[in-house]
Amino acid sequence: MRLDQCLAEIFPDYSRSKLQTWIKAGRVKVNGLARQGRDRLDGGEALELDAEAEAVLICDAEEIPLHIVHEDDSLLIVNKPAGLVVHPAVGNWSGTLVNALLNHEPKLNILPRAGIVHRLDKDTSGLLMVAKTLQAHNSLVEQLQERSIEREYLALVKGWMTAGGCVDEPIGRHPVDRKRYAVRRDGKEAVTHYRLEKRFKRHTLIRVMLETGRTHQIRVHMSHINYALVGDPVYGGRFQMPAECSPALAEAFRNFKRQALHAAKLGLEHPETGEYCEWEQEMPADMRHLIELLAENELA
Repeated sequence: MRLDQCLAEIFPDYSRSKLQTWIKAGRVKVNGLARQGRDRLDGGEALELDAEAEAVLICDAEEIPLHIVHEDDSLLIVNKPAGLVVHPAVGNWSGTLVNALLNHEPKLNILPRAGIVHRLDKDTSGLLMVAKTLQAHNSLVEQLQERSIEREYLALVKGWMTAGGCVDEPIGRHPVDRKRYAVRRDGKEAVTHYRLEKRFKRHTLIRVMLETGRTHQIRVHMSHINYALVGDPVYGGRFQMPAECSPALAEAFRNFKRQALHAAKLGLEHPETGEYCEWEQEMPADMRHLIELLAENELA
């Protein structure tokens, strides 16, 4: 067996890419000597792995408040507020969730993306998981790839839905606007399930379950079936004030400047204990307020 294949079997807690990095850095010894990943082993050799991780993230820690829902030695569950960017990028090198996480736990700088294995859009609120160790990071990535992690969202959409359903349409970059995404035949597989939570005269609150996790997936799929998210500045089309709106509801619509999307539920196999864990978080105040006014103004 090749050395890199053997290491992947013996040390399943670490990703193949991390093991390859350690091989190239000379951190893997076979009978006391450094070898290459493609080298063949006969069996019976002594393998030594120096699994100490180096800093891979160059980012400043910043004292930004975090709403921590759960924390243990290997896992962190955060309730992200709307308006908080997850990863630093052009235009947002500071003030992000990554900056806040590094302030909370400096050791996260040895993990890819400070341990964050999935993301939420800047203006989407809700639950987000963070690995605190390389082993936990590998476990969560594998669970995402196996589609075993439960992710449920609450979304307020425009239009009166008659029933739940499933959108199974591939998503890729928009052919003209590269900052947007669109349903396209040559895109990546994307599957979104949804069911009704509450119907109003001109809007519907739905619960959305992700089978895949493409960028902007819920927003793109709901817009594709003509039920765009309320407040979505990219996929929601031109804003039109609903007819017969009360003054309070009209003001709430004008002040709601983001997509009405909240990551409400997260379920996964704990990377250390193997037990199934689940967390739920209610909608933030701005979404709750809008829905309460809709209930008063346009009950179905």
